Amino acid sequence: MKLNVTYRVFLAILAANGIIVCCMFLIMQWSMDRGFLKYVNQLEQNRLERLAAKFGQAYSMEGSWESLQQQPDVISRLISETAAEDFPQHPQDPAHWMKRPPLEQPKSPQTKRHHRLERRIVVLDAKRSHIFGSGNRAEIENFTPISVNGAVVGYLGMPPSKLLSDVHQLSFVKEQKHVFALVALLMLVVAAAITLPLARLLVRPLKRLAAATSHLSSGRYDIRIPVDSDDEFGHLSRDFNSLALTLEKNEYARRQFVADISHELRTPLSILKGELEAIQDGIQDLSLESIGSLQAEVSRLNRLVEDLYQLALSDVGALAYRKADLDLGELLGEAVERARPKLIDRSLTVSELLPENAVYVCADADRLAQLFDNILENTRRYTDQGGSLEIALASRKGWATVDFKDSAPGVTEEDREKLFDRLYRVEGSRSRSTGGAGLGLAICRNIVEAHGGTIEALHSPFGGVWIRIALPESEVHR
Repeated sequence: MKLNVTYRVFLAILAANGIIVCCMFLIMQWSMDRGFLKYVNQLEQNRLERLAAKFGQAYSMEGSWESLQQQPDVISRLISETAAEDFPQHPQDPAHWMKRPPLEQPKSPQTKRHHRLERRIVVLDAKRSHIFGSGNRAEIENFTPISVNGAVVGYLGMPPSKLLSDVHQLSFVKEQKHVFALVALLMLVVAAAITLPLARLLVRPLKRLAAATSHLSSGRYDIRIPVDSDDEFGHLSRDFNSLALTLEKNEYARRQFVADISHELRTPLSILKGELEAIQDGIQDLSLESIGSLQAEVSRLNRLVEDLYQLALSDVGALAYRKADLDLGELLGEAVERARPKLIDRSLTVSELLPENAVYVCADADRLAQLFDNILENTRRYTDQGGSLEIALASRKGWATVDFKDSAPGVTEEDREKLFDRLYRVEGSRSRSTGGAGLGLAICRNIVEAHGGTIEALHSPFGGVWIRIALPESEVHR
């Protein structure tokens, strides 16, 4: 039988409380036995002091220990009187001890106390010679002096009790232990009554998190957990909400990506299908012009598929990079020369600001060429005709920075933050007048990050977009 977390926590807390209560019960029992035995020994010591005073009075009346030794009944009466002092007192006249009939014995219950006391005491004379008693002298720690008129005439001792033997004492201790057991049981019941709702309260955030996780696994990414504490459960709830938000964004991005890819693929395919059907139906002649149009759409499809392939390889880290130390200025100049004819066709003015000294980076020449080609192609497509483009290369504190600043049109700050998202284009429509599928800058970001650099979009001072690339310089040529 499997127990849920609530009952596991309940049993764990209850077990801990049970162990504590049992330990307290055992300690209290030990303390009771030890403390009560100490108390009994203290009472017996007080009784011994009273008995020593009675022996002193008897000694003063007889004048010697020898006389008392010859009268064992007198000693027995002294012990009996002392043992019976917890009960109504007999007359305290010393002559009373001497006048009582020898065969008279104290009545119960003091009789047993008298016998126990008589068996344990030891009486010594002033020279510590044995006079009376059968107690173990070796176990006596301290002797009580017997004084007459300020002079010590003997000593009285009794070994301490190691165990309780009196019926009343044992009954009292037993009763107290029963009370302790009843209190311990009551404490366990109270602990159980408190622990169950406490366990439910502690497990409630965990149950709430488990329920939310179940909804999340079923595809409900809009689920959120209220954060009402700052403990570990609160941190876990915040992390869960962050995870749910990330999954929700990723799900939206996935759906948007599928929709955008479907649109980008459907457009050239629809054109290809329409032109081929027109040729089949005889509406359009099969000529070099129609073949060229078909070839242009196939090339568009090929570029889109190739971009997707490159992006997929970059995402999984399978894009091959053959890095070597190279002059970034030379590579940038070659890319500008390749793009210059297309830029001139758009009447775009290109200015280059390159340093006199070479700037070296450890990079893959083909990937950086692809990076620069994509950015220049992006500028050609989206910059207004007759505009300008400024390209600058600089070395700053171990970093090589490349800046592309074009002219209008510009983009809003919100759009600049999304320029490097795949399939994102500033215009809402998918008009083919600007071309492209919105994958170029996403590929650029992956290439830059693979080289340990950064890429960002800023507002250009010329009214357009400022693309800044920062790559770590080669350590060999620093």
